[in-house]
Amino acid sequence: MAKHTGTDQDLLAMALIGYEAQKAKLTEAIRGIQDQLGQRGPGRPPRVATDGAAPAKRTLSVAARRRIGAAQRKRWAALKKSEAGVAAPKKRKLSAAGRRAIIAATKKRWAAVRKAAA
Repeated sequence: MAKHTGTDQDLLAMALIGYEAQKAKLTEAIRGIQDQLGQRGPGRPPRVATDGAAPAKRTLSVAARRRIGAAQRKRWAALKKSEAGVAAPKKRKLSAAGRRAIIAATKKRWAAVRKAAA
């Protein structure tokens, strides 16, 4: 069994080298597909423009910002108006006579329970 140990180690080392080569090929294939899709993978640096300059930021005009703000205020006003139309139901108050009736009924029930237990 001792003479097979060296052979097994060599075989495992060669298998490891082969798998690492396959892994490198797969990694390159994945990067190529991600580049075509325009996605960044984990641990990849951000893409830089080909001429070295950062892409220009889009800015909105003052009129466009005003239109967007007015539309948002209109949406909020409509939402608040719809919420204001739904009023919470009024809380009901128990009258003194109703409370006395409930207490009397409860005492009557407990008296029946005690009588049945005795």
